[in-house]
Amino acid sequence: MNIINFFDIFQIMNIIGLIAFAVVGSFKAIKEGLDLFGITVLGIMTALGGGITRDILVNSVPTALKSMTDMIFALFGVWLAIVLYKVFKGEIRNKFFILIPDAIGLSAFTTTGAIIAYNADVSFFGIVILATLTGVGGGIISDILLGKVPSVLRDDFYASCSIIGAVAFYISVLSGIDITIASVICSAVVFMIRILAILYNWQLPKFS
Repeated sequence: MNIINFFDIFQIMNIIGLIAFAVVGSFKAIKEGLDLFGITVLGIMTALGGGITRDILVNSVPTALKSMTDMIFALFGVWLAIVLYKVFKGEIRNKFFILIPDAIGLSAFTTTGAIIAYNADVSFFGIVILATLTGVGGGIISDILLGKVPSVLRDDFYASCSIIGAVAFYISVLSGIDITIASVICSAVVFMIRILAILYNWQLPKFS
């Protein structure tokens, strides 16, 4: 895959993930009654947390700290969430108002994590771990900031979607499929599985 295609697909997925997760984090903050500063902090950390964690693990200065682009899109997501809340205030309590953009962010960021992992020439497990951390890291950070046990560790079929998407990405690349197409496959798999999990209330088994 040439560098132009790599750059393009990464940037597209990254922008989608940044805006979607900033919206999700901001909605969480609004539901918890945080002020404007708290909404902004939670929105930004949800958007940037996973990517920063990923970049540190591949021994790279986080992309969010090297350019203004990531922060600009994250702030746009915060602003968008506030506007949506003002316009659809009654519907904001509907869980799908948060879960749908969250599914979009999860699929996009899982894909960026897989792309970065592939470019870093890590193993199969490295791709799965980095893709999953990129996808769920921001949500974990936002839950911790709100004083909650991260939902990904409790009862939601969430991180599993990232794992399955990362495996699909790896198999696609291993099969000789162009990484751009493999990235689209990864994103589509994560999104579709997450939507199915929401609609049918999929959960992993508990032992208590």
